[in-house]
Amino acid sequence: MLFSSITFLYYFLPAMLLVYFIAPKDFRNAVLVLFSLLFYAWGEPKYVFLMTGTIFAGYFAGLIIGRYRGSKFGKITYLLALFVCLFLLAYFKYADFFIKSFSDATGLSVKLLNIALPIGISFYTFQLISYIIDVYRGDVEAQKDPVKLFAYISMFPQLIAGPIVRYRDIEKTLSERGVSFDSVREGIIRFAMGLGKKVIIANQLAGLCDIVKTTDNNSVLFMWTYAVAAALHIYFDFSGYSDMAIGLGKILGFTFPENFDYPYISGTITEFWRRWHMTLGSWFRDYVYIPMGGSRVGKVRLIFNLFVVWMLTGLWHGAAWNFVLWGLLFAVLLILEKLFFYKSIDKTRVFKHIYVIFIVLISFVIFSGDSLSQIGTQLLDMFGFGGLPLVSEVTIYYLRSYMVIILLGILGATPLVKRLYKWVKGKAPIALVGVLEPIVVIGILLLSTAYLVDGSFNPFLYFRF
Repeated sequence: MLFSSITFLYYFLPAMLLVYFIAPKDFRNAVLVLFSLLFYAWGEPKYVFLMTGTIFAGYFAGLIIGRYRGSKFGKITYLLALFVCLFLLAYFKYADFFIKSFSDATGLSVKLLNIALPIGISFYTFQLISYIIDVYRGDVEAQKDPVKLFAYISMFPQLIAGPIVRYRDIEKTLSERGVSFDSVREGIIRFAMGLGKKVIIANQLAGLCDIVKTTDNNSVLFMWTYAVAAALHIYFDFSGYSDMAIGLGKILGFTFPENFDYPYISGTITEFWRRWHMTLGSWFRDYVYIPMGGSRVGKVRLIFNLFVVWMLTGLWHGAAWNFVLWGLLFAVLLILEKLFFYKSIDKTRVFKHIYVIFIVLISFVIFSGDSLSQIGTQLLDMFGFGGLPLVSEVTIYYLRSYMVIILLGILGATPLVKRLYKWVKGKAPIALVGVLEPIVVIGILLLSTAYLVDGSFNPFLYFRF
């Protein structure tokens, strides 16, 4: 079930909130679990058993690890729990990828398993792994109430595409949380903004990307338009989902971590990854990079650590070689920045931003590609080596058609809109703000509904991860 769907907006969500708020506080976690399982089963009825079985295994493992922490039995249980989580993730997400890669490399024809990818398995598996590690480290106590652990892992707002929430961040909230008028109001506004980013901007940019990929009258300018549209589409699609998840969390009484902080204004690639998909970056930092030694090692080991982390980051995004290439590209750039020119680039005023945008546009062409050969062709076309004209009539036509949405996307990817909102809110009378906010929210909801009823392109990009 999609957040940006008529079913979710007008049937599931109202019914869920009604039952949630009339239920006694002690039963709200149970209500959340039941509706979350329904939400997941709506699109993946058979894989809901995989998710519930994995959570049960994590629950019992956590109890054993917590009780026998420091003993050999506790360590064996800890390693076994991690193995089970990683094995299930590897099997369902990467088995066919590795089989196909082996077949291509050896010339052998090994039959694929044709395994369907369970939606959201990367997200809920990473949350369960972080819980198991934190219990083993003694950072948190094992959760004795299975309903609370189920609520943490299966919570529908962040179940499918994040943000990746740490158990320790909402441990207390699972036991006791309050809902105020202000938190509900903030949650509704945040959800509406995310919905608008997804339906009004991201979906339209996705349509432009498809046009560029399928047209027979391409040009160099059109390929750069594609690069810009792809980068903006990915940002608004994923950050829009994160905004909706964070907003729903606030309505339900939870505070989820931020996932994006205007990454396209970054001055270095290092800064970009402090602002982009922040919960994934911090997860790899705390559970992979730092345990490997982090940056407090020699240069050779540092390079090795960064390559491992970014190869895994690329693979996490998808079982395809373009994602591996995408991750390794950032590994090389981060190594170069860290060891050679971070300070010199960061001191420049304009060049550093041009450098980041250029790299990001190239990277998301790689990210969005269907195959390495297609990516190679697209990159050659972008730099004028593909025999394409500089511009064409088709390019001009679609640029005129999509210019408003592209400019809106560029503007929305900066803090200017947020700053303007804060300025208006600070200057305008409270009564006027109280009237304008619901009007804007209702306007976004109605416009988004119109797009959805019209049947516009709507899937979330990160559902495949």
